[in-house]
Amino acid sequence: MNATMRRVLMATAAVSMAASLAACGSAKEAGDKDKGDKKKTGPLTIGLLLPEDQTARYESFDRPLITEKIKGLCAECTVQYANAKSDPSVQQQQVDSMITKKVDVIILDAVDSKSIASSVKKADEAGIPVVAYDRLAEGPVSAYTSFDNEEVGKVQGKALLKALGGKAKDGKVVMLNGWEADPNAALFKKGALSVLDGKVDIAKSYDVDRWLPDKANEAMSGAISSLGKDEIIGVYSANDGMAGGAITALKSGGFDSLPPVTGQDAELAGVQRILAGEQYMSVYKPYEPEATAAAEMALALGRGEKVAASATVDSGSAKKIPATLITPLALTKDNVKDTVVKDGLWKVDDICTAKYASACKSAGLK
Repeated sequence: MNATMRRVLMATAAVSMAASLAACGSAKEAGDKDKGDKKKTGPLTIGLLLPEDQTARYESFDRPLITEKIKGLCAECTVQYANAKSDPSVQQQQVDSMITKKVDVIILDAVDSKSIASSVKKADEAGIPVVAYDRLAEGPVSAYTSFDNEEVGKVQGKALLKALGGKAKDGKVVMLNGWEADPNAALFKKGALSVLDGKVDIAKSYDVDRWLPDKANEAMSGAISSLGKDEIIGVYSANDGMAGGAITALKSGGFDSLPPVTGQDAELAGVQRILAGEQYMSVYKPYEPEATAAAEMALALGRGEKVAASATVDSGSAKKIPATLITPLALTKDNVKDTVVKDGLWKVDDICTAKYASACKSAGLK
């Protein structure tokens, strides 16, 4: 081989090697794009995916609060919103749509925490961090914010015991737990049982499909038929919507005096039932700090910055996820004025319609 030929081959090899290295670099960059390890400036697009519209909180509070917090921290940022309306497959399609739109971050409140795992993985592979909101989704989520959900169940259980007092073992308690596809439901139940086990007789326990009030009504009606109305002394309901369904069943079942019924979310109808003495309590979860945490986490991840978190949590598929957990509060007739009204969740005019005027007056709401 002459010198000229050797020079040609060496030049060809050098060009080939350079092209190969460039290709490797491009592949790495594509795979690592915006996964939180690169700084990004300028406007961000945040995908916000909420699970359903049956519970008043999502459309009335979570959506506007999160949007407001994001815009307050980043005026030029935009929010792309979608609600799955309790359909896991729809939510999976919505994640795919957010990936196609190349959003910078997704805030996700999963309909079904397990079935959404593959979608979370797709987002991660596309370089889009996911903030799990209110419910801890499976898959490689980058951050999580919610309430201390075991504590929610404990608050409910303690309130029910307080309402029952010395009659705690004089009859049967019915449990209406949340939908088993929601990981929070298991935590509420675990917290409640840690308080109630051995102190009351839990005669019936139901996991209510999709948290639907009509399904809770069916379950409560079945419990009344099975146990007899004279045996039921209390009802653990995991949220206010189901509490409403249970109370309708209790009224139809011929109860002269309603047993104490728990709830959660401080929905308007729940607050009104509490004032009227139909529902014993709810759990007030201030949505503003949760929304603020979600907005701050999303923006930090979109900027490639470290997420500020007060704790870490483990899911079935990820460990030590940065988390901000917020403390829930028991809401009863005695503190409606100093909680949901004072914080601006509900106005007195919202609560105190003509039907509840007398109850409001007794509670000092004017």
